[in-house]
Amino acid sequence: MKRIGVLTSGGDAPGMNAAIRAVVRQALSMGMEVYGIKRGYEGLLEGDIHKMDWRSVGDILQRGGTILRTARSERFKTEEGVNHAVDILKTFEIEGLIVIGGDGSLKGALELSKRGITVMGLPGTIDNDLGYTDYTIGFDTTLNTILDLISKIRDTSSSHDRTSIIEIMGRRCGDLALYAGLAGGADSILVPEVEPDVNAVCRHVLQGHEEGKLHNIILKAEGVDIPTQELADIIQSITGKEARVVIPGHIQRGGTPTGNDRILAAMTGAKAVKLLYDDEPSKAIGICEGEIVAIDLEEALQLKRDFNMDMYNLVNTLS
Repeated sequence: MKRIGVLTSGGDAPGMNAAIRAVVRQALSMGMEVYGIKRGYEGLLEGDIHKMDWRSVGDILQRGGTILRTARSERFKTEEGVNHAVDILKTFEIEGLIVIGGDGSLKGALELSKRGITVMGLPGTIDNDLGYTDYTIGFDTTLNTILDLISKIRDTSSSHDRTSIIEIMGRRCGDLALYAGLAGGADSILVPEVEPDVNAVCRHVLQGHEEGKLHNIILKAEGVDIPTQELADIIQSITGKEARVVIPGHIQRGGTPTGNDRILAAMTGAKAVKLLYDDEPSKAIGICEGEIVAIDLEEALQLKRDFNMDMYNLVNTLS
């Protein structure tokens, strides 16, 4: 394989640029041509494709977001759209494609694979919701962003003797709230994988107040069914303590990627290129128990993520 393409799709994640850099430079070092596809699958459908060289990815390792930009594409979700994308790739004589994105992006990659395009998928999502890999690119950076936020909220919550409910990203996966809850010393966490017990949260707030605690930090994953403001209203009405909602939103997506995310991006990106060079069939690239792995793309997308109940129970024990 001599000519490949690379795109980023779905929500941006810190470390995507590090992955793009690894893909381009690994490919060039092996004598391959690399084409960057702007704005994900939408850009692919529009033929927004440009040849990349060594300098195209200079000085991007430390930058968040994605230089290739990203977009949602409703057209690509149709049979006609996928077939058109295949035609565009063939028009540009692109023999293999590397897709950096989350669950939806890799499902799109699978559709291309079923139509004869060899695709390597890299796990680029802050949500950490892909079952085939222990960690995704962007998760560690977002976790550290949330930890910094918790520290700042704790300062002001203590000053006002206040309960703060912080809404954490992650869609239907509670890993960000779970890991941040343990590392950040949250008093309670609510995640989609466990039925929320609002009464238990209120008891915890009241017990903490009786023991002289000046604040309560509650992390609520966005995938939990109860609305965040409704949760705050219930807690305030039952405990009599002021409860404020903090929704950091897309602040969680930005920022300089951590060393862990840069390393994961570099290693998975280089692995994807080598697999394409060797004419391997479509794979999903990830990390399991410290080792870079490549799993059949369709099989990888069928694997479900196991929620770590031991860690969840530890959060409650230590709080």
